[in-house]
Amino acid sequence: MAQLARLDLLVFDDLAIAPTAAQERQDLFELLDDRVGSRSTLITSQMPSSAWHQWLGEPTIADAIMDRLMHGSHAIALKGESLRRGASLA
Repeated sequence: MAQLARLDLLVFDDLAIAPTAAQERQDLFELLDDRVGSRSTLITSQMPSSAWHQWLGEPTIADAIMDRLMHGSHAIALKGESLRRGASLA
């Protein structure tokens, strides 16, 4: 966890594709708390950020995680069909 906290850029790809357990929520909170204001975190997800609080489950830790994720964040919402559809994988 300490090594992840020190990375200049931490990427979470496909966040929220599976339910979270209590220990995973706690680990995510601690990791984000160590990084907030000092390191960059990039998140990709097929779930809109407005649904992450519910996905996190437990309201108190979800509030703390969302506060650390959304404070000072920049959101880019992509629209349209996936470019993967119809693309040939040669």
